[in-house]
Amino acid sequence: MASVGRVTPQTMHFDEPLPLRSGASLPSYSLVYETYGRLNAERSNAVLVCHALNASHHVAGVDERGATGWWDNLVGPGKPLDTERFFVIGVNNPGSCFGSTGPTHLNPATGKAWGADFPVVTVEDWVDAQVRLVERLGIPKLAAVLGGSLGGMQALSWAMRHPERLEHCIAVATAPNLSAQNIAFNEVARRAIVTDPDFHGGHFYEHGVVPKRGLRVARMIGHITYLSDDAMEAKFGRELRAAELGYSTQEIEFQIESYLRHQGDKFSAYFDANTYLLITRALDYFDPAREHGGKLAAAFAPARDKRFLVVSFTTDWRFSPARSREIVKALVDNRIAVSYAEIAAPHGHDAFLLEDPRYHQAMRAYFETVAARVGAVKTEAAHV
Repeated sequence: MASVGRVTPQTMHFDEPLPLRSGASLPSYSLVYETYGRLNAERSNAVLVCHALNASHHVAGVDERGATGWWDNLVGPGKPLDTERFFVIGVNNPGSCFGSTGPTHLNPATGKAWGADFPVVTVEDWVDAQVRLVERLGIPKLAAVLGGSLGGMQALSWAMRHPERLEHCIAVATAPNLSAQNIAFNEVARRAIVTDPDFHGGHFYEHGVVPKRGLRVARMIGHITYLSDDAMEAKFGRELRAAELGYSTQEIEFQIESYLRHQGDKFSAYFDANTYLLITRALDYFDPAREHGGKLAAAFAPARDKRFLVVSFTTDWRFSPARSREIVKALVDNRIAVSYAEIAAPHGHDAFLLEDPRYHQAMRAYFETVAARVGAVKTEAAHV
């Protein structure tokens, strides 16, 4: 299928401070975003796509660096999220290292990079920032908010915090909060970063170094959790890198070791350590039931007239189907319309990024329903 082609990111600046859940605020800030497709005359066909941990606003098409968007197999002309029907927005969140205001940018109070002083941001803070962007784009109500993994948490938060601003919520491979095991993985990754001698308390920019050792280990841990046991076994098994064992405790012996080190090296070359700390903390903090005595159904009560699609994958042990069923039960308890697809896929958590025909058919069918409800047809309309 066709691509949206060459895309150029745009930047929206906000002079108004963004109040944060921590009680702090982000003074002026900028958000980087991309759009695909056309906004119809009724402004009713907009879909916001929320990104996960190491992704960005670049959802589809090819950017100026020649990089393909992280969800290009899902978003584009004739694809499940069809840009010939929908106006799709991808936005980069505050605290990221991909263009929106984050730790690498200047703190206006000091004239130095924010570094570790960048305020702690939450999923709810990101959603509030996204609301402002959507308002500036002149869109009164989104046809849908879509996200996978951490992006799915943002989609759920939209439905709970701003139900009047969307029609549909589509949450893929996500959870209503992190389990103790997931928080534990995040903590080990964070400790790898902050104990790197090059971290310098998060102000490593001033020292002209990058805590690459910590970032490498953090990414290696993450990759282990993104794949299922079966997928890892099928891909690497016990395959050796060389013809014979080297009897070394330091060198790479197995292909899985080589893969993890490669992923770690690649990640440490482009990702910011402070951003990693911020985003994993936002994952830890997300727990909408906490404000309702642990009752998830009460958290979803404001979304009673919304419609949901929840998707999970059988081998995703990081955000297992059981966690998605918790979301579905809370919605059903509120008599909220919800469709649920549990895809038998072998790939683990990463399945939400892959092109599985059953998964994509479920997404396509749901977006056809969304299109019919909001009048998203192939029409000539004005660009935003």
